[in-house]
Amino acid sequence: MSPLAAALDEVATTLRGARDPWWVIGSAAAWLHRAATSVADIDVLLSPRDAHDVIAAWRGNVVIGAPGERFRSCPFARLEGATLPIELMAGLRVCSAGEWIAVRPVTRQSVGSVHVPQLSELESMFDLFGRPKDRVRADLLRDLAARSSA
Repeated sequence: MSPLAAALDEVATTLRGARDPWWVIGSAAAWLHRAATSVADIDVLLSPRDAHDVIAAWRGNVVIGAPGERFRSCPFARLEGATLPIELMAGLRVCSAGEWIAVRPVTRQSVGSVHVPQLSELESMFDLFGRPKDRVRADLLRDLAARSSA
């Protein structure tokens, strides 16, 4: 099993008791949609109460992050000790054109043992995030969508 597949299984196991919907987003979600992208960590969007439960139960090191100029989560936590680091983002908001926008997926697709936003919604998230690496991933997803509809 690849390190990424093992890490995704760890995410599913960690969130087995979640009370609210959760999603893998970011590069791992793009990879799960079959985009050719590298994955350094697993980003998970979840509710604040589930984030607090996961943090309390995590047996490895937990690093709580501070709000940034572009992204804010309450809490943001990096869980270390899994095959790949897992980053929890509860109540994620992104600053775009001076306005804080909540990131709340409306689609949820199961891929293996985890859940991701549908391809078009994930593409829109990358566009909203707006960093160079996000624009590249949005373009990869657009290419995938174009090939699948051709």
